[in-house]
Amino acid sequence: MRKKVSIVGAGNVGATTAHWLASKGLADVVLVDVIEGIPQGKALDLQEALPVEGVDVRVLGANDYSPTAGSDIVVITAGFPRKPGMSRDDLLKANAEIVGDATRNAVKLSPNAILIIVTNPLDAMCEVARRTSGFPRERVLGMAGVLDSARFCTFIAEELNVSVDNVHAFVLGGHGDQMVPLPRYSTVAGVPITELLDEATIERLVKRTANGGAEIVNLLKAGSAYYAPARSIAEMVDAILNDRHKVLPCAVYLQGEYGLRDLFIGVPAKLGAGGLEKVIQIKLTADEQAALAKSADAVKALVDALPQPAAAG
Repeated sequence: MRKKVSIVGAGNVGATTAHWLASKGLADVVLVDVIEGIPQGKALDLQEALPVEGVDVRVLGANDYSPTAGSDIVVITAGFPRKPGMSRDDLLKANAEIVGDATRNAVKLSPNAILIIVTNPLDAMCEVARRTSGFPRERVLGMAGVLDSARFCTFIAEELNVSVDNVHAFVLGGHGDQMVPLPRYSTVAGVPITELLDEATIERLVKRTANGGAEIVNLLKAGSAYYAPARSIAEMVDAILNDRHKVLPCAVYLQGEYGLRDLFIGVPAKLGAGGLEKVIQIKLTADEQAALAKSADAVKALVDALPQPAAAG
């Protein structure tokens, strides 16, 4: 029997995620959205593309959660998008209600699923999903670090005119202005970028990475990034469904790691069939630890501002 991944929210991120998952043949996909006809139309369009791709998975669209029953993974992308000049923090209360409702409906029908949260502000929405679902931390993850690291990789490769395949970048912390790119652990063919770029250039690339989402929002004028976020979600789904034991930067609920507790923070995490298998801890300099603590403080401020969601059940 094929695995099933349900995606709540059939907007650009959700539909593009369905595209990546289906084209790779990773799982059957259910797209759920409140707008009548949108998930059904996008699912049918994608289903009709798969014979050309030579892939046999099923893609289904729905306005209710019944087809999601028994999902192995539930991806929540639903929420209000960012607009020019809007921070992720502005989205907090409105999206907390949406993510809470989506989590409640999904886990009733898929009590053993792994949740991947994408809705912004990401780290706080992960906490909404954790509280609402009652799931252990292994089964509530946030997609942020894969995306942030991919952006950092892009800018490094462009700056050095090298293949992106040679670049490995590292980003910790919350998904927002306080994220913590780590140049010491970011490499080109194994060589730290601190050996290849001067400090001013690295700082410029770090700042562009932290503002990567806002840069795209300002260019699009309406809407936000979706190709890179969707591909990043697919990377996490692949690691889980294929039990790859793959280390990816994800938002996970820390319980003492990096000196932090009871917060979702982006860290390197090993993912497998059960979701989070292990948080990978690396040594940080005093400055890096201070930056991570500052990022955690920003996440905590959002979490403290959250309304208390109703539990699932």
